[in-house]
Amino acid sequence: MSDQAIQKVQPLGHPWVTADPFLFCVHHNDAYPKGNEYMGPDASLSGRRLGNDFGGKDGWSMYHGRRVPGFPQHPHRGFETITIARRGYIDHSDSLGAAARFGEGDVQWMTAGTGVVHSEMFPLVHQDQPNPTELFQIWLNLPAKDKHVAPYFTMFWSDTIPSKTFEDAQGHQTHMSVVAGTFEGMNPPAPPPDSWASREQSDIAIWTLKMEADAEWTIPAGPAGANRMLYFFEGESFQAEGRKLSPGVAITLDPTLPLTLNNGKREAEFLVLQGRPIGDPVVQYGPFVMNSMEDIQKTIHEFNRTGFGGWPWEADAPVHPREKGRFAKHPDGRLEEPETL
Repeated sequence: MSDQAIQKVQPLGHPWVTADPFLFCVHHNDAYPKGNEYMGPDASLSGRRLGNDFGGKDGWSMYHGRRVPGFPQHPHRGFETITIARRGYIDHSDSLGAAARFGEGDVQWMTAGTGVVHSEMFPLVHQDQPNPTELFQIWLNLPAKDKHVAPYFTMFWSDTIPSKTFEDAQGHQTHMSVVAGTFEGMNPPAPPPDSWASREQSDIAIWTLKMEADAEWTIPAGPAGANRMLYFFEGESFQAEGRKLSPGVAITLDPTLPLTLNNGKREAEFLVLQGRPIGDPVVQYGPFVMNSMEDIQKTIHEFNRTGFGGWPWEADAPVHPREKGRFAKHPDGRLEEPETL
């Protein structure tokens, strides 16, 4: 057994490489310009492959959006999406009639379960200034017995997500936010009830780290049997275990060993994903994640027949009114409206 915490280093790629129980992780970071009257970019869209624009022209993409950037209605089954909206806003609408606008540090955790159709659009609400938008979307698998649980989503508003600043011996700081798991008394809101993360033995942890230049901080040893990944996505470099690593890498860690990070001469940012593997067979077909091809075929047939309940919105890519603040309207009619940032 190696005495080194770093087991493997790979390029981040697109999407980022993940380990069971995580299925997918993508980092969107778009320097959107001022918004127009439709909350789309106040800029020419010529030269873009509208409907499938992932090229990053001028520092931003339209993705599958044609007028407003984002992802118009699309189905999911068999897993969960965890969307960490670091900057900008996301307008959610779904086949259950639920809707939300969240951003600027908020997190949405959605259990697709037996099937849901949702839209995720990025409204450019500011007409007098740029609209930078940055988010992570993480897919977390569901065990076979939970593939058909009822769809559900919960909101972690930014002021409910615990964070802490650590200072090293030289006074340099590392800031940590805890979206899932617990750390030194930091306990985030509870995940959806049928999530793999709702089981204590899952050892799920989702942390973000921001280190000042020259800061030192140690990721402590964790549970045996879990998978732990460290993603270095912003900065100059850092050193650990005698290695110097540049940004743009996914690092597989031995969770039972601590890892001391010595940051370079620029602020650095990291994402940590940890969890005990589910261990079930995984068969993915686009937005469906099941356990066999037979399950996938049944899912496709059911979606073609039922549309997972149909689409109650007039548009495929609905956006909420510009002046609408952050909110979440749940399928049961419950309304959440956190204070405006």
